[in-house]
Amino acid sequence: MMRAAVVAGPGEIRLDEVALPEPGPGQVRVRLEGCGVCASNLTPWEGPDWMQFPTEPGALGHEGWGTIDAVGEGVEGLSLGDRVAALSYRSYAGYDIAAADAVVKLPESLRDKPFPGEPLGCAMNIFRRSDIEAGQTVAIVGIGFLGAILTRLATDAGARVIAISRRPFSLDVARQFGAAEVIPMDDHGRVIERVKALTDGRFCERVIEAVGKQWPLDLAGELVREGGKLIVAGYHQDGPRQVNMQMWNWKGIDVVNAHERDPEVNMQGIRDAVDAVASGRLDPTPLYTHRYPLDRLDEALNATRDRPDGFLKALVIP
Repeated sequence: MMRAAVVAGPGEIRLDEVALPEPGPGQVRVRLEGCGVCASNLTPWEGPDWMQFPTEPGALGHEGWGTIDAVGEGVEGLSLGDRVAALSYRSYAGYDIAAADAVVKLPESLRDKPFPGEPLGCAMNIFRRSDIEAGQTVAIVGIGFLGAILTRLATDAGARVIAISRRPFSLDVARQFGAAEVIPMDDHGRVIERVKALTDGRFCERVIEAVGKQWPLDLAGELVREGGKLIVAGYHQDGPRQVNMQMWNWKGIDVVNAHERDPEVNMQGIRDAVDAVASGRLDPTPLYTHRYPLDRLDEALNATRDRPDGFLKALVIP
């Protein structure tokens, strides 16, 4: 048996004792060490009309890592005891099942370090899609876990990063991760004028929107220079969006939806993240600001929604 969190209703968690899942052919079972909490959980947590309760045990958790403790028939290249990041979908639990081709081995150098592979892989794929080069000015709108990592990657690539975010704490994190300039996201016109001044009126070759709301998307479009690229990294799951197509047309910008749905692309992002962290090029450790036991998953989700001072990324530990 194992413990697994069940979302029983809007804003309501319970902890169930359920049977230990068994891996089928081509699958492995992972004894979870932890699972990151993703902002994409928040809309289901609120209980929209399309959400069905109660959820399956462990559901919503998709940022798990741990140790393989059972191997299904036909699995090659993976063994009991291998420490892995897994792309699986019921990881708010003690154990989860993953396809063998949806796990990435973690090297010895990462032993005892948290590794929520899915969001780290997302960051690597967004950075690749952003096509950032040395000498460019890059505005990142929204500095959470994703925005902070993209700040580091862009800075290391030789770009000048302007970080724009609502909270002073987030702006401090952006500075720590290499941002050349930080701007409070408090007034639409004031942000535009500040970026205009910092770029001598030319604005930015690349702008990454990493919030997932209408206003930050509007703001991001204003900050792209003519012929530049707007990269949509925020997860816009709460309804339709409007865009200023007249402005986008006139500027001649490229708009990149940096969300991936190809499983192999997602896995390559996780492998790239493993390489980046193991080599020391990227250290996400300071971004894991809060840890919660599984029976306090509701608190972790509420903190992810409310973002109290000092909060950036929650990990849930079984």
